[in-house]
Amino acid sequence: MPAPFSVEEFCRNISEQRQRPLHLHALPTHVAKMAACGLWLATDTDDHIFFEARTAPLHQEHIVLHEIGHLLFDHQMLADGNPGGISTVLADLSPRLIQRMLARTNYSTRQEQEAEMLASLIRTHATGPGRGPQRCATTDRADRALGITHD
Repeated sequence: MPAPFSVEEFCRNISEQRQRPLHLHALPTHVAKMAACGLWLATDTDDHIFFEARTAPLHQEHIVLHEIGHLLFDHQMLADGNPGGISTVLADLSPRLIQRMLARTNYSTRQEQEAEMLASLIRTHATGPGRGPQRCATTDRADRALGITHD
């Protein structure tokens, strides 16, 4: 876990560990309009994570971590396998290059719940005491109100 935490450095670490490139991309607008805010795509040689660019940076980070959850759990494709659907999302890639593709649109499946939990756990660990972004007065007040202490 990089300290201080950055999603880019975390992705570099995952890429090195898996010995395959991991690329981050803004999700094409037409895909985001279909209610997907994140997508993991694996080819024979690379992993690609797409995230909604028209949201807050913290939400973008969570989307990327969620998709990393799918990647680390090696979740299988949830789509119906329709190559026409894949080609409309990423017209520059041949459907034959794509091994699996997952789009995050809801949390009703076990795979989505696992990926969401892992994203939350990674973020919690990254911002634990002595890690992550600097504390501010508002955060400290909220912690006190919730009974959270930082030793």
